[in-house]
Formats: sequence, structure tokens, C-alpha cells
Amino acid sequence: MNSWSRKDHFAFFSRFEEPFFGICVDIDCTIAYRRARNMNTSFFLYYLHKSLTAANQTTPFRYRIIDGEVWEYDKINASPTIGRPDNTFGFSYMDYYEDYKEFETAARREIDRVRNTPGLDPATSGENVIHFSSLPWVSFTGLSHARCYSFNDSCPKISFGKIKEQGCRMIMPLSVHVHHALMDGFHAAQFINTFQELMDN
Repeated sequence: MNSWSRKDHFAFFSRFEEPFFGICVDIDCTIAYRRARNMNTSFFLYYLHKSLTAANQTTPFRYRIIDGEVWEYDKINASPTIGRPDNTFGFSYMDYYEDYKEFETAARREIDRVRNTPGLDPATSGENVIHFSSLPWVSFTGLSHARCYSFNDSCPKISFGKIKEQGCRMIMPLSVHVHHALMDGFHAAQFINTFQELMDN
């Protein structure tokens, strides 16, 4: 902590009742959407994997606050919400694998588990997750999250919106909420730019 360039920032923002800040941007998913279709895979799982890869490549997204100290995890996994046929949702837990096919196989098993169980039982996971959600019905330009301020939470929250067509391009809203004691706008932008690059390549 004493050698960290953000030591003072951490001390300052850690005292806030609401230490999270959020950014909403548009992601060009034209290439990624076509690639997912050609691979005969779920576009949801495809962009989820790309965003998880970007998060693991952006060091501050692997930071968590535990008992007042900053820890860096070697790997961050996903905890996305999964929709059900009755229009409710359940929480899930998906391990991150660099290989997409390996990730897809495990993720599909978890989706089937959540869709075939009732209630809102939170998935078993530790702090090394990102909370993901998708709103495929709304092309949003802003987003906020329900928060329990008495619960110490430092996990990033990433949300995806409805794809819209702009000429020959396909655009998807992206919302990123992160703990300001752990990172700044510069780091959030690093994640966003890396995610866009992965969606394009």
C-alpha cells in the first residue's frame, strides 16, 4: 500500500457512502456479432467472454478490498444474471477460461442449471467475480444499480443493452460501474478500449 501511487485516492474514496462511479458507452459489435453467428455460438456468451478477458487484462479490475486491504486476484470469474422463461432471473457463477470453447461448455451447463432451478439463490462465489447483467430490451444511455450500503462490496458491475443498428454498424450499450478507491476513469477506459479491440479482432 505504501508504494502504491493511488494510496491517497484509496484513503479518500474508501470513506464514501457510495464509492462507485459509472460510465456508459456504445460498443461496436458488428464484427463480433457476425463472427459469433459464423461460429454457431451464443452472442451473449461470446461478448461475455470477451468482456471477461478484457477485465482480466486490466489489472485494477482484479483488485478487491478485503478487511480494509487491497488484494489482487490472479483470475476474475463471472457472475451474470440468467433470464428464465417466467421473466424472472437467477444468479450464476462461471469460471473464466482463456479458451472460448472451454468457457462456452462450462457456461452452458451453468445456464441450464439456473434456468431449471427456482428462486433467487445467489451463486456460490468469492470476491473474485464481476457482476454482469444484460438488458436486451433497452438500448440504454444511463444505468444505476441497487446497492446495500452496509455491505462492503468492491466488485465491478458490467451491464449490456439492446443492440441497435446504425447504418451498416451494430451498436451495443455498455455500462461499467467500478469502485473509485480501486481505480479511476483512466482504468475504466483501459477496460473499455481493450473490450472493443477484442470484439474487433
